Amino acid sequence: MSPAAILTTAPAPTNSSRISPMSSTKPVITPSSVLPAAPSDTVPAWVKPDLTRLLRVEHLPGAFASRSVSLVDLPAGAIFARITSPTPAACAYSSVQASRDLHIELNCDLVYINHSCRPTLVFDMTRWEVRVCPDLEGGLKVGDELTFFYPSTEWDMAQPFDCRCQQTDCRGTISGAKDMPLAVIRKYWLNPHIEELLQETHPVNGMATA
Repeated sequence: MSPAAILTTAPAPTNSSRISPMSSTKPVITPSSVLPAAPSDTVPAWVKPDLTRLLRVEHLPGAFASRSVSLVDLPAGAIFARITSPTPAACAYSSVQASRDLHIELNCDLVYINHSCRPTLVFDMTRWEVRVCPDLEGGLKVGDELTFFYPSTEWDMAQPFDCRCQQTDCRGTISGAKDMPLAVIRKYWLNPHIEELLQETHPVNGMATA
């Protein structure tokens, strides 16, 4: 998760007008190969990809104003990169929540992928993959800003911020999935640990689910 999420100078608007947010209850992402199950507090070890062929980091004027842009064209749902060099970490502005019990530091340029309320990517923490947003019309194009919807991984963020994605449906203050109206967050693709926490905290027929 990029420090650029907390902006004093807004970056150029995300090139994501082709997107309509989609809930993870309607999976259309192309599945990867089946991976062996691992404990929820363990980081799997894979070979590190060559991100220099996938993205370019742009350091813009102003504090926390860096961003990343795509160097490749990919169809909606395609794998953009695998998350291969993470380390367990405390919840922080730069960490990503990988499960109910695990936060990680990415330790690579994927950290410069900023938040947007109309994202171009999803972080699939079950498969440890970054994928093109499954309903990104026309797919990802060279020059598109790389973004994902932070509450799709983060339940309770260490450092909330006022979003400046400049989208017409911008959600304002972003502090994690727990603070977002259920009707809003259900419009987005969500990781299973966020789905589970939502089910536990929102009553169903007067009872919270276990």
